Amino acid sequence: MNLEQMRYIVVLAEELHFGRTARRLGLQQPTLSQQVRKLEDELGVSLFDRTTREVSITAAGESFVAEARRALHHVERAQLAARQTGRGDVGELVLGFVGSAVPELIPRLLRRFRRVYPGVELQVRELPSARQVEELLAGRIDVGILHALSDNEIPEGLTSQEIIRDVLVAALPRRHPLAPVTPLPTAKLAGEPFIMFPRHMGPALHDRITGLTRAAGFEIQVSQEAGHMQTIIGLVAAEVGVSIVPRTMAALRQPGVEFRQLSPRPEPLPIQLVWRRGETSPVVRNFRTVLTADSANARGRQDS
Repeated sequence: MNLEQMRYIVVLAEELHFGRTARRLGLQQPTLSQQVRKLEDELGVSLFDRTTREVSITAAGESFVAEARRALHHVERAQLAARQTGRGDVGELVLGFVGSAVPELIPRLLRRFRRVYPGVELQVRELPSARQVEELLAGRIDVGILHALSDNEIPEGLTSQEIIRDVLVAALPRRHPLAPVTPLPTAKLAGEPFIMFPRHMGPALHDRITGLTRAAGFEIQVSQEAGHMQTIIGLVAAEVGVSIVPRTMAALRQPGVEFRQLSPRPEPLPIQLVWRRGETSPVVRNFRTVLTADSANARGRQDS
């Protein structure tokens, strides 16, 4: 017995006519008759009664057809599930991201991905760049969006792609004497109490910020550490200190905080997508495709 024979029996039960059934299945009528007879011989029962005028289904045939329909339905579901999984239309994706990607990139990206792949279950985790590297290597997240790592910071098992570029800006309490100054010379921040995240949470971004202030002739005086960008902005609003953050944080529109362009203008701040080298997941492949298209559109808007 095979699936084709089961289909023949189901269609014959619906048509109760060998000629119409053969045409519907695209078979020669003798071939259909042979296949039906072969299956009946294998089962040891008659599934249909035939006369020169009509075909009728037996009780054994009705029982067989009921089960055959269920079996064929399960086969079709299995085929559909395999195709959807192979295309990445269904599955799960665990995404890590840095807090500075939240205001603009992450909401836009997730909306786009959900529209194209509604069958994929998305889990998102806000993590510092260094933690994302650990989670990727451990297999606990599938892709990460983080501040660019230098070549010697990317472990052997990971690969990366630049997706967007940000820029560093000053974050100041609204009533700070320097808040009206634009562009703001970085050197003017010398001696100010800074709110920073611990270096181990994001070495690349931390070094970029401290390198910027050193080039301006001073070392940062950290008065308060915070692990998340939103917390840093909240502490600036509370007038705990000042900070230097990615420009994307301005999209939060935190009351009590002014964001000012720095002078001289800092080098662009790359944001990377990172994933495991040799990754074969169709869901990850599709996410990268959607993200690449989104990044291209974002660059087009910036250039226009």
